[in-house]
Amino acid sequence: MTVKVEAKKIAKPRASARSPGGRRKNEPRADDGDAGTSEEAGGADDESDSSDAEPETFEAEGELVDDSESDEVEVEDREPSEEAELAGDSDIEPANEPGLARFDALQAYMREVQRHPLLSSDEEHKLAVEYTKTQGADVAARLITANLRLVVKIAYEYRRAYRNMMDLVQEGNIGLMQAVKRYDPYRGVKLSSYAAWWIRAYMLRFILNNWRLVKVGTTQAQRKLFFNLNKEKARLTAMGIEPSHAEIAKRLNVAESEVTEMDRRLARADASLDATVNEADGRSTTRLELMPSGNATPDQIAEGTELSALLQNELETFRKTLSGKDVEIFDKRIVADEPLTLQELGDGFGVSRERVRQLEARLMGKLREHLRSTMGDAVGVGG
Repeated sequence: MTVKVEAKKIAKPRASARSPGGRRKNEPRADDGDAGTSEEAGGADDESDSSDAEPETFEAEGELVDDSESDEVEVEDREPSEEAELAGDSDIEPANEPGLARFDALQAYMREVQRHPLLSSDEEHKLAVEYTKTQGADVAARLITANLRLVVKIAYEYRRAYRNMMDLVQEGNIGLMQAVKRYDPYRGVKLSSYAAWWIRAYMLRFILNNWRLVKVGTTQAQRKLFFNLNKEKARLTAMGIEPSHAEIAKRLNVAESEVTEMDRRLARADASLDATVNEADGRSTTRLELMPSGNATPDQIAEGTELSALLQNELETFRKTLSGKDVEIFDKRIVADEPLTLQELGDGFGVSRERVRQLEARLMGKLREHLRSTMGDAVGVGG
């Protein structure tokens, strides 16, 4: 006989009820009858005498269940607490129960990497020589996949500098591919030793370019200070030396002004120009509104317009004092929008370009004296 108890639509395993002595409750003792006779007639008599005989009972969750009534017994409606208790007693966990599962991308990537076996030194050298000769993509893929663990190992060295390990691994893989492409197997250096430099170079470049929204290191000196400034400060402090900018510049072989600038940039985070800095009278003020405008003010515009008009009048007055070649040099070279070259003027005058240069220098001296006498130092004329 089968006893089924449904709890949250899940079948409960069959449990045989036994008495404290280890036997079923209605199981007859050995001395109450002929055990052999009951065993032989058990299969045929169970169906015929099922209505006359007393129904056999089992213990299920502390209740007596009559299995002659039905093959499936449904549990009456219970309170939520009782259903939870019943489900907790069952060894079968609820199916299709919604829940959140955390997915670790790095662990999934490591499981994928471990599928690729490592290479021995002889196999690595043989494949590297073959790739040098054939440039086969399959050979390169075999060399790359065998060294993917090395990329993860190096990425762990920079996990404090950049939190996203998968980004570092991705950049390191690009460096690994470059190392395989440029590797020379005849130099007697292992591929992993050679590739480590390329992997670190790509990771460091990625960290430098993505450290902040505004790029930090654009020159060689700035890149050196970005990676070594704080380390050098800690080293000097441990030695009992004041980590001044001059001392750090001397030890790192960079300019003191570079140390000062980089120290100031690293000490502060990026600031948004649209961030609110003040709120008064129900109106917020951003940093962008407080910055000086790059456009000229109305006073500056008026001043420039007046000065340009005065200068134009003085140039026209000065031109009236010129004659001969000086007029052509003044019109075609000094005040022209597209001035002619000395050679072109010399060809027109039939003289050398050096002679035209001498005439131009004399003319510029006359113009300088004229403007100084009329406008003072308001206008400068280059020599």
